[in-house]
Amino acid sequence: MRHATTSILTAVAIFGFSGVTLAQFGTGIPTQVEEREDGPAPVRDLTGVWTRVDGPEGAFSSGSTWTPEPPVLTEWGQERFATARDSNAGSFSLAETNDPVLTRCYPPGVPRIYFHPYPFEIVYTDKEMIMLFEYDHMIRRIYMDGRENPEDPVMLWLGNSVGEWADDTTFVITTVGIDERTWMDRSGYQHSDQLKVTEVFHRVDNLNLEIDITLEDPIALAEPWVAEKLYYRLAPSNWELSEISCSGDYLDFGEFESFLEEE
Repeated sequence: MRHATTSILTAVAIFGFSGVTLAQFGTGIPTQVEEREDGPAPVRDLTGVWTRVDGPEGAFSSGSTWTPEPPVLTEWGQERFATARDSNAGSFSLAETNDPVLTRCYPPGVPRIYFHPYPFEIVYTDKEMIMLFEYDHMIRRIYMDGRENPEDPVMLWLGNSVGEWADDTTFVITTVGIDERTWMDRSGYQHSDQLKVTEVFHRVDNLNLEIDITLEDPIALAEPWVAEKLYYRLAPSNWELSEISCSGDYLDFGEFESFLEEE
């Protein structure tokens, strides 16, 4: 982690964005510092590297869940939640947790991947928007070619996503077919194969992005779970993503030996 530590400190020294914590810059180093100019949002464009920042004063912020109050669960959802032993919210130690991201390096899924405090980059092809996550080489494809969500989707770690522009600065993504082994957050709320996630990306101006997330699952949730708003800041134009590998950078699997033996 020597490289990561040096990179993060370099980023803070260079940019000094207010309200941003160290980890939010990830491990990449810009090849050339080019300051971004504030101004109006570009038309139908989310290109660039985005890093999560604090919201306005008083805004809810958590590293483990979406809302101050827990979601309203069905009986099925309550039973599944009772089996979770999360460590991110502090309820269990690493040696006790059964969080699949920590114990098995499973991908976090959508929308949990936003809790990982590393940036993501958005690029486009002629038919899709691609999200490249610094965390664990995650690649997410959001198809923009007019297709609809599949009725009988193949279960994927990041689901099957389609998106469209609602207006010149608002992009809406709907995702279905999210692998049931993922959790909806870091606290252990689990979902069925019926989970549908809707994300609304709103580019406020040239430098700032807001994301609203709604989770719907008729089997696990008694009502939709509407997340508190997420806030992102655009990195300098030549910022380059590095990598954070689940298996190699920050986990000691010796902590989980007892859990793996039980399994």
